[in-house]
Amino acid sequence: MKIRAPYLSVVIPIFNEEDNISELSGRLKKVMTEMDHTYEIIFIDDGSTDRSLAMLKQCQEETPEITIIEFNRNYGQHAAVFAGFERSSGEIVVTLDADLQNPPEEIPKLVNKAEEGFEVVATVRVKRKDSLFRKCASYTINRITAKITGVKLKDYGCMLRVYRKNIVTLMCASKEISTFIPVLATSYARNMAEIEVKHDSRNQGDSKYSIMRLISLQFDLMTSFSIWPLRMLMFLGLAVSLAGVGFGIYLFAMRIIMGAEWAVGGVFTLFAVLFFFVGTQFLAFGLLGEYIGRIYAEVRKRPRFVIEKIYSHEEEICY
Repeated sequence: MKIRAPYLSVVIPIFNEEDNISELSGRLKKVMTEMDHTYEIIFIDDGSTDRSLAMLKQCQEETPEITIIEFNRNYGQHAAVFAGFERSSGEIVVTLDADLQNPPEEIPKLVNKAEEGFEVVATVRVKRKDSLFRKCASYTINRITAKITGVKLKDYGCMLRVYRKNIVTLMCASKEISTFIPVLATSYARNMAEIEVKHDSRNQGDSKYSIMRLISLQFDLMTSFSIWPLRMLMFLGLAVSLAGVGFGIYLFAMRIIMGAEWAVGGVFTLFAVLFFFVGTQFLAFGLLGEYIGRIYAEVRKRPRFVIEKIYSHEEEICY
């Protein structure tokens, strides 16, 4: 018997969220039932070291629409979302964080907006319950992202989003290792919308986005979607070279005008300028190395993730 594909797919990456899973599953099931659409919920256990996987299995016993994808180790949020995308079969795919800062009760609002004909529905978190550091970092990333992509969305960092199936299919066909899903989606979508959603405080657990992960995310954005940093580096190198030539002419002229004694007094200035040039070179080498390293990761064509097992009421697949 052929099983009818669900209308909605909800994709949720999980990493050490044992304190939130029971509440998340209960609230999500209530929302899906009230929407009166066929649905599936796909949890991706991204190498959790706590009881997250065991709790997901308990939730699956109560909700047969749940599918669990177990990774063999931690690969990161974006890899987990891609695993959920590849498994999803719904016409509309919703992504959601497990920390409950984006309430599941907001999902119907996004689905209704998508049914107006939009391929991607993004969200803006209003009255954010985050620290000042997170707000500032998010504001910076959003501004840079809008500049690079040319798409003036206000909030690229909100995980609660909706994608049409055709957009998900195109994203899954893109096999680059490092990418930024919200930007990748906007590069394929023709009709996009952005709506406001509530944002709650995190009651349990800790944020998985440290400052290093935020920096890594920014590098993913820059190196995957733009050569703008390389162009800026070229212009900076040109400006520094011209400044160096001008400063050399200045020193030569002052030596002739003021004599050799003046040149001795300018040694420290010369060293300061030299250190500036050397620092600029190291900056350039580091940026070029970042691009080359990511090119190396792409040409190796290693998989984004390794699935240990998939738990489903229809099947149990071991890898």
